[in-house]
Amino acid sequence: MDELKSLTRISETRLSLDRFDAIQHFPECGGIGVFIGTVRNHHEGKAVKALKYTAYTPVAEKMIRQIEQDIQQQYGVSYVRVMHRIGTLQIGEEAIIAVAYSAHRREAFAACEAVVERVKHEVPVWKEEFYLDGSSQYVEGCCIRQDHGNARHVADLPPKTSQHAEHLHCHHSHSV
Repeated sequence: MDELKSLTRISETRLSLDRFDAIQHFPECGGIGVFIGTVRNHHEGKAVKALKYTAYTPVAEKMIRQIEQDIQQQYGVSYVRVMHRIGTLQIGEEAIIAVAYSAHRREAFAACEAVVERVKHEVPVWKEEFYLDGSSQYVEGCCIRQDHGNARHVADLPPKTSQHAEHLHCHHSHSV
């Protein structure tokens, strides 16, 4: 088998699926799960012009790699990788890409969703939104997942409350 690519998880350059290892390296896999989160033009009723992501890169890289290993083991998939963009992003640009390969689609989809949720809620990446009215703000309010460790879907998560906002500041939901 050819050597796998060295993948940087936190990137200042445009994200691309071409940067991930090809499915051909994993002949046991028949399922590919992919999530691409892009910058949308609105948030909570405000018109968004652009976003700026910042990260504590050494820790973020290490945490993403650990999360990938955890998810790979938990879901029994052969490959799971995440790349997150930092810097200023315009509407429509990719902010995060996650890829999972497994024998079957169900595990690939589940692993892909789980890895994105963990990265979004645990990794030190911060999102500042810039609005058309000239204002900006850091998006706050992500909470540490209440369901960490079980198989509930995102839609089943309890609503985020303001009491969590004072404990942890992280980037908020990506949109597609």
